Amino acid sequence: MPGYTSDYQGTRARVETYFDSTATKTWERLTSDAPVSRVRQTVREGRDRMRRLMLSRLPDDLRGARVLDAGCGTGAMSEALALRGATVVAADISPKLVAIAQDRLPATLRPLVSFHAGDMTDPALGRFDAVLAMDSLIYYGADDIGRTLHAFGGRTGQVIFTVAPRTPLLMVMWHAGKLFPRGDRSPVMIPHGLADLARAAGPGLAPIGRVTRGFYISDCLEYRQ
Repeated sequence: MPGYTSDYQGTRARVETYFDSTATKTWERLTSDAPVSRVRQTVREGRDRMRRLMLSRLPDDLRGARVLDAGCGTGAMSEALALRGATVVAADISPKLVAIAQDRLPATLRPLVSFHAGDMTDPALGRFDAVLAMDSLIYYGADDIGRTLHAFGGRTGQVIFTVAPRTPLLMVMWHAGKLFPRGDRSPVMIPHGLADLARAAGPGLAPIGRVTRGFYISDCLEYRQ
């Protein structure tokens, strides 16, 4: 993709491989009601809290609005948006996760949601009233996040997204992750400070809140261009 770094291209490929093969079953279970370990339960609860925080930035009645769920995963955000009446485009780089999202979506909501397996920034997806990107930018550097926000910003008035904050605990986890054998690693989250993101994104970036629940620590931000 023009303008993106080689790190972005490599990370994007690793993310696709991870979610479309290595971790498909793990994420299918994590995002369901099935029993999980205590650690994964905290991640599940943290993600649920973050989803509610992000949705709180949008009106309860979204009828007539077109919203992009950028990195839809197994579809929980898309379902929540459709329940508010939004017309949703659910995009994810992993065809397998998109297939799970399609299967899970209640039949009554299917007329409101279209699915796209591929690049969530694809201009062919059109314009939106809002873009939500929950935990789909956490693997990228600040400059590439800035480019992605600019790509979204030209086609929407509001981008709500998450990043991993630069906290002492997350920095320890980040360095510890490098000790695992390469074949056993998931794509590594890159922690960010607000100043670095503001430099990369430019004016229009604002912090919304932080969710901390066990092994889930994430910042919600909003970008308006």
